[in-house]
Amino acid sequence: MKFNIRGQHIEVTEALKDYVEKKLSKLERYFENPPTSEVYVTLSVIKGLQAIEVTIPLTGVLLRAEEKSPDMYASIDVVVDKLERQIRKHKTKVNRKIREEGGMRDILKVDTAASLEDEDFYELVRTKRFTLKPMDVDEAILQMNMVGHTFFVFSNMETEQVNVVYKRNDGKYGLIEPAV
Repeated sequence: MKFNIRGQHIEVTEALKDYVEKKLSKLERYFENPPTSEVYVTLSVIKGLQAIEVTIPLTGVLLRAEEKSPDMYASIDVVVDKLERQIRKHKTKVNRKIREEGGMRDILKVDTAASLEDEDFYELVRTKRFTLKPMDVDEAILQMNMVGHTFFVFSNMETEQVNVVYKRNDGKYGLIEPAV
């Protein structure tokens, strides 16, 4: 794995860099061949908490996790655990697809003897349907705050496409729109 480690409001010491690389390198055991894409790591201090954000772009999947805690080394440990869980969940999904159609075998090691019972499954417990009212981004943020949610789906009156506004951890807002 190739690492791109940078710091925001924190100096990335050699010891910290070595620890991140050592911990994240353990994820290589889940891959048939080590990923050739770069692993993006951002270390930062946010409101007194030590934060790490890791993004691993792979063919067909984007692994991403972040964690904040009072200790940077603890944050690193937790984020690696989160990434391992994501890989295991994706591996279970891939195992199912391989049985049905084949494919993805070259990305993740497939343990055909692995029991699917110990893997986590997503359980859909509710489906909502609603009419998307055309509105601008400011009105969507206002609606989101009024209902007390952290995201809001709406029809953007300017682009006539479905968009999502969301509240970020830093208290600001983000907009998700489809690529055209």
